[in-house]
Amino acid sequence: MEGFKFVSKNKVSQLPKSAGVYCFKANGKILYIGKAANIQERVKNHFQESSYRDGFFMNKVKKVGYFKTDSEFAEPSVHLTSHPTSRGSEIEALILEANLIKKYQPKYNIVWRDDKNYFYVAITKEDLPRVLIVHQKREKAEYLGPFVEGTSLKRTLTFLRRAFPYYTAKKHPKTGCLWCSLKLCPGPNPDKKDYQKNIRNLITVLKGKSKNALKNLKKEMKRASTGQNYERAAKIRDQLRVLEKVILHARVLEPAFLTEKKKLPLPFQRVEAYDISNIQGQEATGSLVTFIDGYPEKNLYRKFKIKIEGKPNDVAMIKEVLKRRLKHQEWPLPDLILIDGGKPQLNAAKSVVKNKVKVMAIAKKKNELYVEGKKKPMLLKTLPREIFNLILQLRDEAHRFAISYHRRLRKRVLLEE
Repeated sequence: MEGFKFVSKNKVSQLPKSAGVYCFKANGKILYIGKAANIQERVKNHFQESSYRDGFFMNKVKKVGYFKTDSEFAEPSVHLTSHPTSRGSEIEALILEANLIKKYQPKYNIVWRDDKNYFYVAITKEDLPRVLIVHQKREKAEYLGPFVEGTSLKRTLTFLRRAFPYYTAKKHPKTGCLWCSLKLCPGPNPDKKDYQKNIRNLITVLKGKSKNALKNLKKEMKRASTGQNYERAAKIRDQLRVLEKVILHARVLEPAFLTEKKKLPLPFQRVEAYDISNIQGQEATGSLVTFIDGYPEKNLYRKFKIKIEGKPNDVAMIKEVLKRRLKHQEWPLPDLILIDGGKPQLNAAKSVVKNKVKVMAIAKKKNELYVEGKKKPMLLKTLPREIFNLILQLRDEAHRFAISYHRRLRKRVLLEE
């Protein structure tokens, strides 16, 4: 049982509140292994809940073991403004859980009885390898895993893709794709050697050797700088920053309670959507709704009473709302801004945001998505299901919020008249 530290089941309050892996032990055998963002709270939850699964073994438990997955870095090499207590690497917990279950094969990790229920990361054997999540080993590829939870694994790969953009499709369009616009894809003509280095570093992280991946990048950055290839050095520096941020801050585990929201495997965490509501320019209003990890955060919603006068002009109104929003420097910038409208609204938003944030616009009539850098819009139905659903939710919620404020203002005017 090397690695685990054990406490009596009556001393659960002594368990750490940090991220890591835990286990339940009885008569010298490990019955169950799990992972948690907060070991103490998750274990307490096991003892308190009366789920069908836990009912099989919780009354047999004598001891609880734990293994903290604190970050292996003393200090980040690139300065990051962070709270020191947030440095637990939960990516390590995902990998460690998989390895320990594979090693001990606990009786009550029922999922392991059926090989179709766990997951592998497949790295295809190609000049430009693809990265896939699969259930079974079929095609020629390098397989990492198995991993227990598909949702956690997808989220981990989404975070890592920011540092190491990779392909998932066999063929890439001759022009950029949606993933390219989000900087999660290497594009139609990547440098072959650079791409292969990225894939090797990605594999290194997924094998639980994040420290080695960082060392590799630092050495490569130093070589580029020494050779006066400053553009290359700057690119690697940016990769380092992203990777360190992922390792130190990414929340890739399932929430500690079954009652909490699950994070969706999306390429952007914080999204703001905007809509304008007016009737012939009268009592025009603008709305801002914020979604984090795919869910609405209603305490971050904002409404705007449009100040410009004259003929109704949605483009000018969008500009006004965005300018007023950006004056609030205390509001964190999102990863993506979604505007209701077409190309004119997209261009208007871009002229205000000025490359600070990625911008897209959704045209209601044909559900077309206008993306920065692409001449033609994309049909929403061609996008991955998670993104398709999120964009529709954002659009509809921004419209609902804008029109509800608009109606309230009109009602007040009518009452005054």
